Amino acid sequence: MMVYRREVLSEFLTELFLKTDMSREDAEYHAYALTETNLWGVDSHGVIRVPAYFRRMMNGAINTKPDTKTIKGSLGLEVIDGDDGSGFIVGKRAMERAVELAKEHNVGIVGAIRSNHFGASGLYAKIAAENNMVGIAMTNVLPLIVAPGASRPVVGNNPFAISIPTHGEFPFLLDMSLSKVAGGKLTLAIKKGEKIPTDWATDSEGKPTDDPQKAFEGFLLPMGEFKGLGLAYAVDILAGVITGGVFSHQMRSMYANPEDPSLTGHLMMAINIPAIIDNDEMKNRMSEYYERLVETPMWNGGRMYLPGELEYLKKQERLKDGIPLPKKTVEELEALAAEMNVKTPLARVE
Repeated sequence: MMVYRREVLSEFLTELFLKTDMSREDAEYHAYALTETNLWGVDSHGVIRVPAYFRRMMNGAINTKPDTKTIKGSLGLEVIDGDDGSGFIVGKRAMERAVELAKEHNVGIVGAIRSNHFGASGLYAKIAAENNMVGIAMTNVLPLIVAPGASRPVVGNNPFAISIPTHGEFPFLLDMSLSKVAGGKLTLAIKKGEKIPTDWATDSEGKPTDDPQKAFEGFLLPMGEFKGLGLAYAVDILAGVITGGVFSHQMRSMYANPEDPSLTGHLMMAINIPAIIDNDEMKNRMSEYYERLVETPMWNGGRMYLPGELEYLKKQERLKDGIPLPKKTVEELEALAAEMNVKTPLARVE
């Protein structure tokens, strides 16, 4: 593993994304979002994804200057057309619009169609929490999860996130996919040359495997079996069916179809807390909730953590020590830099 300061990676990524002809604001947001995800310790959705995103931008699968616009809805509910833009930009704009609607109507819900992969769901839920609102973000993806006994994948791992503001240094932030692990963990294992647990995924014949490459070519297993499947169906319906977007096998793979827009759908919700409870009172109650949680006795001497707390602690650690990247990822980034004449050096932490 090779270790880098966030500011070094952010500067490099901004300059790289500018080569796709996107605005500096959008390039800087991509750099922020990807490095933020690595700081949380969610390496499967961070900088290792850059080569795939970049290639899709350069070949036109991702529109780097999307004209996102509202196409239907009223009051606190709208749907926007993402114009095949990057999911990072479409997702951000959708949640920012949901926050605007919630300020006016107390609840804002924005669906987005014709988007692409948007990284970690928590990035968008957190936007609402930073505005003293409850944030809920979800997205559908191409079917990757196989149901017990099924001969093909039936639904995507369709992640969702919920964020709630607190008085503490971090918000409540639950961010989860509905397979046992996100597909990005397979990509990370491939790049690190590691085996995977046999209960993560199957090969293309439906057999358990510890080979991440065979798993990548096969199917993911659902979290909690049929419970996880049911939740994945629900996210697909909310982000794809009711918005008028695509769903299930209508979507396209960012890897198998690198020149085609993914047509991904998102759903963002913001809830204006003061409509039902004073902000400070709510945060005081969240503090009480947290204190009760961490006071729970643990037989192993450890303690309980609020969702989002471990990510916060990891962020403090990596801001100090740096962000580790697999050597293969660094080589891919350096090759892109040479190809695109990006001169920003990737200076490692010594």
